[in-house]
Amino acid sequence: MKSNQQSIPYYEAQPSRYKDMTYRRCGKSGILLPAISLGLWHNFGHADDFTNARNIVRTAFDSGITHFDLANNYGPPYGSAEETFGRILKKDFKRYRDELLISSKAGWDMWDGPYGDLGSKKYLIASLDQSLKRMGLDYVDIFYHHRPDPDTPLEETMGALHQMVQQGKALYVGVSSYPADLTRQASKILEQMGTKLLIHQPRYNMMDRWVEDGLLEELESQGTGAIAFSPLSQGILTDKYLNGIPEDSRAGKDKRYLKAEQLTKDKLDAVKQLNVIAKNRGQSLAQMAIAWLLKDDRITSVLVGVSSPEQIRDNVKSIDNLNFSKEELENIDKILNDEN
Repeated sequence: MKSNQQSIPYYEAQPSRYKDMTYRRCGKSGILLPAISLGLWHNFGHADDFTNARNIVRTAFDSGITHFDLANNYGPPYGSAEETFGRILKKDFKRYRDELLISSKAGWDMWDGPYGDLGSKKYLIASLDQSLKRMGLDYVDIFYHHRPDPDTPLEETMGALHQMVQQGKALYVGVSSYPADLTRQASKILEQMGTKLLIHQPRYNMMDRWVEDGLLEELESQGTGAIAFSPLSQGILTDKYLNGIPEDSRAGKDKRYLKAEQLTKDKLDAVKQLNVIAKNRGQSLAQMAIAWLLKDDRITSVLVGVSSPEQIRDNVKSIDNLNFSKEELENIDKILNDEN
């Protein structure tokens, strides 16, 4: 872990923190989510700068972001993002707990052996218990099944989510990356048990639009909210790669999630054209990419990951202009269709 003994003053949240943030109702529920939510997938591991992580969370909350999204295996190493967030909660946010909406997930590999992955009741219940200990919480506000498990009966997986709610360890439950038909089945099973499927977390951005093929319609019909992750396509939909691949970029130094070969000439040409549209709108490309998602009322919130407090402030500015002209949307679609 990086040593950073810099003293951070006592934290007092900005009194005006709710003034400029937009909040949207999550499906047919009592929950309002900020239009921008903060994901802790990157930059909250043991090797990351704790002071920076702490300042990111502070800046997010001061900007009206109340939703903080984690998973059991965020880090690295696995579990370390929840541990880091737990330290931040203890130091700065204990008295603000009831103003926060904290989520976690399980469904990907977490520990060795046959019970540390996918969708069994044993794995999900044990994982949530571990997550609560790491964060120092009595409950999470939302717990997700992180991905479909083709081998475990859906009734078992949804039964585990229902049990979490019954035990008071999760207030609400959701799923992530489920296709439309499986989402429909999951929702029906939960409803029969007496638990609502509050929210779905799909990957969705300008360059990955699979949710438009039935999932968004399904969520709308169910009264289930949607929170989009990877809105910037792992950084492709920013100005970071307009002039090549910087050495300090994700594609340059961390090839687990974005590989240089993914940045094809056609894709980079499309990004440059999209950047022109963004500039004409008075936005950065990243801001336009987030606004493009939020133009659809079915998207409750957009989940962003950042490496600095400045990026949080920049992303929040996306909500200043969510209106797109017909011509802008047609041009965006043409650019993306040509790239494909």
